[in-house]
Amino acid sequence: MCLRSCYSAGVQAVIEAIAEPRRREILQLVRDEEMTAGRIAAHFDVTRQAISQHLRVLHGARLVSERRDGTRRLYRVRPEGLIELRAFLDDFWSNRLEKLKREAEADEKSRAANRR
Repeated sequence: MCLRSCYSAGVQAVIEAIAEPRRREILQLVRDEEMTAGRIAAHFDVTRQAISQHLRVLHGARLVSERRDGTRRLYRVRPEGLIELRAFLDDFWSNRLEKLKREAEADEKSRAANRR
């Protein structure tokens, strides 16, 4: 049985990054607009250093972009960072749904045969 080897390192990095609830909240914050680390940190009851660490993880997983404006760093979500994870999940669910469909069709044929 494959666990980590069933999907790429990129998918693994994204899963690990979004596994932390605070990181998911950060993604929500920077979804529609760029924000500085300080502005992001203002939404949380943790140190700015902790938020910077979360931003490094999100940036490393390619889920946020970082743009420098003088001494400030602005962060914004990169929706394309989720494409590979979405493809993995879509494939997972389509395989499961296809199996469910085959089982339902086989069950229906069995019931029809029993009614004769």
